[in-house]
Amino acid sequence: MLHARKDYDRIQDPDNKIPADEPVFLLRGQDKFAPELLLRWASKLRLDGGDTYMARLVEDWAQVMLEWQDTHCIKTPDLDYSKL
Repeated sequence: MLHARKDYDRIQDPDNKIPADEPVFLLRGQDKFAPELLLRWASKLRLDGGDTYMARLVEDWAQVMLEWQDTHCIKTPDLDYSKL
């Protein structure tokens, strides 16, 4: 799997379900934008006629992120340029 951020290369796919050349994007709970992005993604999935169960799982995960953010430090995403 290809990460936009080289410092995320340590994230693994032990079952090799993601091809080595497939781009991926990771959203973290500390990212203050992550829950909203998940909710938008789920909405787009529903509007496109996608799997409503999957959309519900993503919406539930956004709620988990919001609850986590209530008790943890959240921030605008940043980048350590020395790791590029």
